[in-house]
Amino acid sequence: MSSAAATLVIGTTGTTGSRVTARLTARGHLVRAASRRAAPAGGAGAVRFDWYDPATHEEALRGADRVYLVPPLTAADPAAVMLPFLEQARAAGVRRAVLLSSSAIPAGGPAVGRVHQALPALFDEWAVLRPSWFMQNFTGDHMHARGIREHGAIRTATGEGRVAFVDADDIAAVAVHALTADRAPDTDLVVTGPQALGYDDIAAVLTEVTGRHVTHRKITYEQLRDHLAQSMPREFATVLAGLDRAIAEGAEDRVTDTVQRLTGRPPRDFRTHVELAVARGGGSGRPR
Repeated sequence: MSSAAATLVIGTTGTTGSRVTARLTARGHLVRAASRRAAPAGGAGAVRFDWYDPATHEEALRGADRVYLVPPLTAADPAAVMLPFLEQARAAGVRRAVLLSSSAIPAGGPAVGRVHQALPALFDEWAVLRPSWFMQNFTGDHMHARGIREHGAIRTATGEGRVAFVDADDIAAVAVHALTADRAPDTDLVVTGPQALGYDDIAAVLTEVTGRHVTHRKITYEQLRDHLAQSMPREFATVLAGLDRAIAEGAEDRVTDTVQRLTGRPPRDFRTHVELAVARGGGSGRPR
C-alpha cells in the first residue's frame, strides 16, 4: 500500500475510532479523521462526515485508500446508507476496508450483517472485526456504567450467561493491524478478552476494585425490551434485548486468540481494565 495514501477513520470521536486514529498517527500514518463536527484529532486531518449526508462523502474519501468503518449508531438497517457509500469508496480508489461489526452478528445477519456479507465483493482487501462486548460498557458512558454510578447495579436479561468482554484498546490494536499489514486478513475476526465472565462475576470485580458494592439485577427479556423502548425506537430495543437473551443461551461463551495472534500480546483482562479506569478517574466506583 502506498505510504502517501491516507486512512479514512469514520467515527473518529467514538470508542474504537478515537483509539484507531491515535494508534495510526503515532505510527506516522496519514489519517483523515471523520466525524459529524470535523473534530480535531491529534495529528490527523479532520474532515466532516455524516452517514446521512451524502454531500460530505466525496471530500471525506479524497486521498484515502483504506477506510475504517463504524456503522451509524441505532440504525436498524445500516446497509441502506453504508452500501451506497462503499460503492462510492471503491470508485474513489479505496482498496482496503475494515468494518466494525459484532460477535453477535454473522455475515448476512441483521443490521450490519448485510454490510459484512457484501464487503468481500466490494473490496479485494478487507476485514470484519466482530468484537465481543466492550469492557468500557462498565467504566465509560454506557447505560451499564451509568446504572453502576447511579444505582450500584447492572440490569440485564443475560441470566447466568457468560461473555468474554474485550477492552477497546485491544479492538483498536487488531483494527490497526487489519488496516496496515502487508496482507489484509480477508476474513472476519472474532475479538474477545481472555476470559468468559458472567455479569455476577463482573459485579464482583467492580465491587472488589472500586470499593463500591455493585449487584447484577436479573430481569426478563420482556422487561429489558420495554425498559429500553422508553429511550429508543422499539425495534432497536427489541434487537438489544434479544442480544441479552442470546447471551443467556450461551451465544457469547467463547474465547478467541485473535488479539494474541495478530498483535503479539495477550488481551487485557477485566480486573486490569477496571484498575486502570479507576486510576484514570473514570472507574464506576465514583460518580462523575
